[in-house]
Amino acid sequence: MTEPGQIFTRTLSETVGREALTTRLSEEFFLADLGAEAVDSLLTFEDLNHLLATRSPEPPRLRLHRDGAPVPLEAYTDAATESRSSRRVIRPESLYGQLREGASLVLDSIDRMHAPIGAAADDLMRLVRERAQANLYLIWGDSRGFDTHWDDHDTVIVQVAGTKHWQVHGPGSRPFPMRVDTDHGHGPPRGTGGELSMVWEGVLRPGQAIHVPRGWWHTVTGTGEMSMHLTFGFTRATGVDWAESLVRRLHEEEVFRRDLPRFAAPEQRRKHRHELLSRLSELAEEGDLDAFLAERDARFPRRASYSLPWPVEEALPPEGARVEFVPILPPPVSREPDGKVALTVAGRRYRFPGVVEPVLEILAEERSLTVGELGERAGVGAEIAGQAVSALARHHLVLIQG
Repeated sequence: MTEPGQIFTRTLSETVGREALTTRLSEEFFLADLGAEAVDSLLTFEDLNHLLATRSPEPPRLRLHRDGAPVPLEAYTDAATESRSSRRVIRPESLYGQLREGASLVLDSIDRMHAPIGAAADDLMRLVRERAQANLYLIWGDSRGFDTHWDDHDTVIVQVAGTKHWQVHGPGSRPFPMRVDTDHGHGPPRGTGGELSMVWEGVLRPGQAIHVPRGWWHTVTGTGEMSMHLTFGFTRATGVDWAESLVRRLHEEEVFRRDLPRFAAPEQRRKHRHELLSRLSELAEEGDLDAFLAERDARFPRRASYSLPWPVEEALPPEGARVEFVPILPPPVSREPDGKVALTVAGRRYRFPGVVEPVLEILAEERSLTVGELGERAGVGAEIAGQAVSALARHHLVLIQG
């Protein structure tokens, strides 16, 4: 059984090769057979039933689609009031009926609800260095939930149970379309006879995965049986993101904070425009892409998690307590002139005594180990490791279990 926290960085990387997941990512389709045992731990029907019962997801997070259109909420939910706030509550018997009739169940952000899928999403984020989200798709029969369409983000689809028929048509008439865009009238790729082009067509079985790049059109239908798959989606940084980072810097520039000289003489307006263009050009030249991506990594969010009672109490965790590193991306650690070490996580900067540095390095590499193992690997002993872990836990940089 594959550890969910290594399904992408290890299993998928070994299957398709590292280059397909770096330099060719978002540009090429791939099909990979990870093996059914690699996805066994991601989600079972027992897990799903527990999530539906205890988390009570409601539309639009949980929704049904059939034949390319959403199923009306009234067909499978009731209006309810809790603590003076209204919400929609799923009617189980109506949900079952809709699924029997060929509706497709979609559950967004299931990675925030189920730890194994969350671990897999975190692993994908470490691989692509972008934020990722996992959605569940469940259907019976040979119907389709959605028409032929494209997504505004890259996807890795992992078949968990059953089978699903896919047609991947490739990029359409507008390369690299975006959610916020100026043209939404583009269409799928077609051959000389008007037929839909085909990059790949096949049936996905448990343990198989495909990568469909952003903007690539595809058609998905049932095979007559049950299908459960996870779509891991991520949005990569574009030139628009880089340009927006430059715009945010303009608030620091006096010339850009000035009012535009609407009523000034034409020559004065031309002069003001020249000043704006000159400074904007200078900032663009200074806007190094590597620095932009590093700053983007430093703002990378942490997954919501808690470690009570350790961050509140004074007691040090015992040697057998398991420590888990919270930052999804390993943050660079720098040593400062006063001997302390500094790192930035989720946009916040932290400083610790220099003895914490080897502890941070091992945690970033191993992700999870006991206090005793951490002290041995870092070469500082269990007591110092426990003190470091206690300090890191107070700032939500590690979780302590046991």
